Amino acid sequence: MFTDIEGSTRLLRELGETGYAAALAEHRSLLRKAFADHDGVEVDTQGDAFFVAFPTASGALAAASQVTGALASEKLHVRIGLHTGTPLLSEEGYVGTDVHRAARIAAAGHGGQVLVGAATAALVERGDLRDLGEHRFKDLASPERVFQLGQGEFPPLKSLYRTNLPVPATPFLGRERELTEVCDLLSRKEVRLLSLTGPGGTGKTRLALQAAAEASEAFPDGLWWVSLAPLRDPALVLPSVAAILDMKEQPGTPLSETLVSELAGKRALVILDNCEHLLPQAADAVATLRDADGPTVLVTTRERMRLGGEQAWPVPPLSDEDGVALFVARARSIDPSFTVTPEVSKLCEALDELPLAIELAAARTSLFAPEQLLQRLGQRLDLLTGVRDADPRQRTLRATIEWSFDLLTEREQDLFQCLSVFAGGCTFEAAEAICGADPDTLQSLVDKSLIRRRDSEVSRRFWMLETIRGFAAESLTASGSENQVRKAHAGWFSTRVARLAWAVREDEPGAKASLAADLANARAGLADALSREDARVAGDFLFGLWWLWVSEGLGSEAATAAGAWLGLNRTRLSSIDRLPGLFAASEIVRFTGDLRRAAELKREQLASARTHDNEAIHGWKVKRVIPATLSDLSQIELAIGNIVEAGALAGEALSIRRRSGERGGVGHALVAVGMVALVAGDVERARAAFIEAGELLAGSGDSVSATLYRAECDLLLEDLTSAASGLRTCVEELRGASVVVDVADAARVGASLALGRGDDQTAAVLLGAFVRILSDAGMALALDAHWHLDYERMTERLRAELGEESLDRERARGAELTRDEVLDLTLEVAS
Repeated sequence: MFTDIEGSTRLLRELGETGYAAALAEHRSLLRKAFADHDGVEVDTQGDAFFVAFPTASGALAAASQVTGALASEKLHVRIGLHTGTPLLSEEGYVGTDVHRAARIAAAGHGGQVLVGAATAALVERGDLRDLGEHRFKDLASPERVFQLGQGEFPPLKSLYRTNLPVPATPFLGRERELTEVCDLLSRKEVRLLSLTGPGGTGKTRLALQAAAEASEAFPDGLWWVSLAPLRDPALVLPSVAAILDMKEQPGTPLSETLVSELAGKRALVILDNCEHLLPQAADAVATLRDADGPTVLVTTRERMRLGGEQAWPVPPLSDEDGVALFVARARSIDPSFTVTPEVSKLCEALDELPLAIELAAARTSLFAPEQLLQRLGQRLDLLTGVRDADPRQRTLRATIEWSFDLLTEREQDLFQCLSVFAGGCTFEAAEAICGADPDTLQSLVDKSLIRRRDSEVSRRFWMLETIRGFAAESLTASGSENQVRKAHAGWFSTRVARLAWAVREDEPGAKASLAADLANARAGLADALSREDARVAGDFLFGLWWLWVSEGLGSEAATAAGAWLGLNRTRLSSIDRLPGLFAASEIVRFTGDLRRAAELKREQLASARTHDNEAIHGWKVKRVIPATLSDLSQIELAIGNIVEAGALAGEALSIRRRSGERGGVGHALVAVGMVALVAGDVERARAAFIEAGELLAGSGDSVSATLYRAECDLLLEDLTSAASGLRTCVEELRGASVVVDVADAARVGASLALGRGDDQTAAVLLGAFVRILSDAGMALALDAHWHLDYERMTERLRAELGEESLDRERARGAELTRDEVLDLTLEVAS
């Protein structure tokens, strides 16, 4: 049994809050007594509504009769619905389709009316039951015979009594937000034409049907569904509508006029399903229906109608929760014992949360477990074959997308295929440069829902759902143009990321975000260039990506890419074309700890740069590379143990930088000079260099390293207060940005400070965090000469203070900390 008060909002206004509260309390008391008198169990209550279970149909009927009798003289009018079935008893109560059907029956009634479903009526004497005939409800299930308790007169039931909406094979699941939004649009008088748009498989038709059912009370003159999928001639649209509405053509009168006349003043909803293949000609027919004074037109289509007054509403993929629920429901319709595993969520995500794709995948659970389906997604377009009674366009996911593709013009097909080369989408500029896109054709693909558009802080981007992109990529391969397109893609993006390299390294506003937006494209282009053994393009990618990789803790990816590039035959390139790849590869090799190999590459890079010092490549002057390379080589030689050589290289770099007068460059060279002095034991000289470097680098991300090394010097000079102050400044600057190298170094300096204050346990924890962060980023401890020496010094002292077992335990604790937790603990030490 479901009950609720009719017109509760109106009663609240009439009675006032105090009066309504008293009436509501009396109502609850009367109903609960009736339930208890007939062995009813209150399952749930919300507001003025009750959900009650009874052991017998006769008891439920008697309780309903008692309720209506007790409330006959009251201002509160309660509607009641009864249905019988076998629900599932879960931790949250009763659930199942029979529960939903009981609620739908109750919602169709009026205040003071008791409605009884056929399953309940079959279990009781029908002497006092009045047959109201067959009705369909908003769940769109098959019609059901409904009875009324008593002979009272009430308005027609709020059911789908004037409709030809098809009965879906499966219940509607999820999409509560989307359903609410579409129903809200349908209820607005100013919305005469609503188009649900989206690619094949997104659930446009199912959402339209359910929204029509939910909004049925706003359309007392009927809900009429017209399938346009079988049509190939746009001229047949209006005749099809007329046939559904049972309207005949009048001799001498255009059918359009007859339809407009017959529909005038009628509050009806006309649903035109699958319009896209009949456009643009069919738009005229839709306009005719839109212009009729009365009905609302709801259209499902890949692309909008482009008509005045049209309200377009793009149908999104399912949420993760709804996708899983749909998969499970469909899988259990095949195998009731199907068990949910974490792979189900991953599978739904891989299928872009597309309802059609999920349903087709779930249909295969009798043969494949979710894990197996997930593994086979590389062949998904061939695997996910629909059932025999599905629409021919939806027998497989391939058929659905293919059907959309076949409707494109040749120009649209070419662009659609070419756009599949982009990983993670692209800007219009990229599409124009690589695919020859023009605004009209690209917009047409957007309108047809084969391409999607999103705006970000960086740019407007165009992208495909991966399922659709997979089909487009296969089509590109079949066209014979794939190699040419991929080469153009790699060439364009390699130049783009290489030109961003210095801006990213120097932390210019927006540069890193711009590079990150096309990281997927850069990765794809790099892989393609490596597969073609194109050392120049691959080197440009390496140069554009290396700092992003290192600063974001992607050292393993960087090392793999650098190793692959170094394995190519780069001798075929000119020395200047080798420079970008050499610069990046040497840095990556250095960060991963192969210092002698890094030194070799740096010297090769230095020789090339000096040969072309008056030239420029990718917008940066080669002469800038020379002092940077000298500083880098100085640090490498220092880590190897060649202090004298390191000092000479650092001094030459500083001399070049001072002559150029570039503040940032001088700052970087001073860090190198300071590091040599620090390792050599000249702490005062090192501290002075770091202080000057910090002043010159102030305002840039690189100031952190200078400040951390100055704090190191303060600790060695036993100035703990100054060291703590510098460390606090660094931690605050690292919030949000969190360049992985600097976070690790902050943890190391924090450990040293904790050790200086006698907090051995915290020092061990931070030391463990320091090593773990470097390891996760694929970086070697030997990267920095002072790091290695300092780590060994602290480890030896902590082992003596804590013992081996305790030291290992605390370091393990540090290894479990998140990056933010490491910064929090470091700040606590510095405070």
